[in-house]
Amino acid sequence: MTAVRRRHTLGSLLLAPLLTACFASQGADVEGDTGDGSRLRVALAFPPAENLSPYGDDATLLSRLGVTEGLTALDANGAAGPALAESWHRENDRTWLFTLREATFQDGSEVTPAAVAAALTHATEAEPVPAALSGVTLTAEGAGDAVRITTKSADPVLPLRLSSPGLAVFAPKAYAPGQVNPVGTATGPFELTKVTGSTSAALDRFDDYWGGRAQASGIDARFIADGTARANALRTGQVDIAEAIPVAQAATLDKATIEETATTRTTSLYLNTRSGPFRNPALRAAAREAVDNSAVVKGVFEGYADPGTGIYGPAVTWAEGKRVRPTGRATAAAPRGTSVTLATYDNRPELPEAAQVLQQQLQKAGFKVTLVVREYARLETDVLAGKFDAFIGARNSLVDTGDPVGVLASDYTCDGGYNLSRLCDRKVDRAVTEADAVADTGARQDAAMRAEAAVLGTDAVVPLAHQGIIAGVATDVRGVLLDPYERTLVGPGTRR
Repeated sequence: MTAVRRRHTLGSLLLAPLLTACFASQGADVEGDTGDGSRLRVALAFPPAENLSPYGDDATLLSRLGVTEGLTALDANGAAGPALAESWHRENDRTWLFTLREATFQDGSEVTPAAVAAALTHATEAEPVPAALSGVTLTAEGAGDAVRITTKSADPVLPLRLSSPGLAVFAPKAYAPGQVNPVGTATGPFELTKVTGSTSAALDRFDDYWGGRAQASGIDARFIADGTARANALRTGQVDIAEAIPVAQAATLDKATIEETATTRTTSLYLNTRSGPFRNPALRAAAREAVDNSAVVKGVFEGYADPGTGIYGPAVTWAEGKRVRPTGRATAAAPRGTSVTLATYDNRPELPEAAQVLQQQLQKAGFKVTLVVREYARLETDVLAGKFDAFIGARNSLVDTGDPVGVLASDYTCDGGYNLSRLCDRKVDRAVTEADAVADTGARQDAAMRAEAAVLGTDAVVPLAHQGIIAGVATDVRGVLLDPYERTLVGPGTRR
């Protein structure tokens, strides 16, 4: 990043001490306009991939539109703050008690301990398991005006884990065998009323929201995968908010409409370690050595990123000073014309450009590279099934739990639910397990960095760029919620 841009990197992202004490309720009341308000027109980059199921990537669509909430939420410092739970405390190593606030589901029913416990139980039974629960076994039950949650083993970051969009709470009627219907059943300030396939969704203000009546009367959301089209929609006044503006389009917009935010998102090259040529560690090493990520940052991201140094980038402010050098890497072998298929998606237009740069770099090193570019919704299943040799993806390392160990468990362990590299390595699993057992903040960060080094030592992933994000916001819009975890976008105070 340039010096000017780097000032946006949030110094407050230092992961706050892991919380074991009670939290006082923090009011979320919205002051000001109590009239009908204008509807917000929002362009989102990713169409629903799983029928808006909260148990996969669609969970963040729901949270960004202000539909869903969990027991907790991440605050500006990366710590767990109150949401549906107004306070909590730890009863013993494995048990926590979360006291609920008075709240109502969008279908009019009351948010009760029994309903919350049932919602969490459904999440534990989902297939695949939500990323926030990767490697975690928990049970939940009502206890007076609270919910008691017990984990199979000690989980010092449970309040952070419960902030995950994948652990949102829905009314009992939302649940049916194998699916969750989020239409009119969540608790957020906006109620999902209609979903039109993968093209659009309509939301109305939920007037009984516990945090106060939203200032916008509703949201008309459009799913526009093409980044140029999203920028054009903002430029021509068709939408009020457009997320993920492509770097190439930023210069075409009025500077007053551009909002840049540092994120914990890293674009990486994932290599399939379980099948195909990159099952061979020596060829993975050859691919790593072929990659020049500075060329990706300069040529593709045009300064809106930093060269990839690890799974955690500069927005995780404590990481660089604790980074551990990977060891045990294989010696690179000559590719000798080895054919590989490299896949990526075009919802983020920088990724196909990055894929072209890497194709050239890998071919120069001796690989034969075939590119596959699709929309993300048409690609994810095949990537997780190992149908490609390599994949370029952009992953927010703290989006699932806010805990640095969480992404390691979900993305790089044998049982991880989002294991794009299909990695299964005993050394990695042991390092992640050890890190997950540490409660002290600084010691947990140290352990996470040792586990990161173990992952990087396998060459299953090659970090390319640590990104900022560019959102387009019309000049008459106020209160857009841009956060480094990319969980929020519109809320009760968002208005025009």
